[in-house]
Amino acid sequence: MHTTSTAFSRRELQVLHLVGEGASYATIARRLGLSPHTVDTYLRRIRAKSGVTSQVQLALLASRLPAQAAA
Repeated sequence: MHTTSTAFSRRELQVLHLVGEGASYATIARRLGLSPHTVDTYLRRIRAKSGVTSQVQLALLASRLPAQAAA
């Protein structure tokens, strides 16, 4: 599993940060002005880049991000 934030786009980092906060796809979509489908697309890209396979792993990955990475 990759842990560097440089592999992710700014929007991917924002989505990942919100996943780490426990937000649902619908909540993430509302907060970022996206459709839930777009959120799902970002999360599939994050999973592909990082090699994670579960929500728990996504949350762990999010917890390793620097606080300013999602800004």
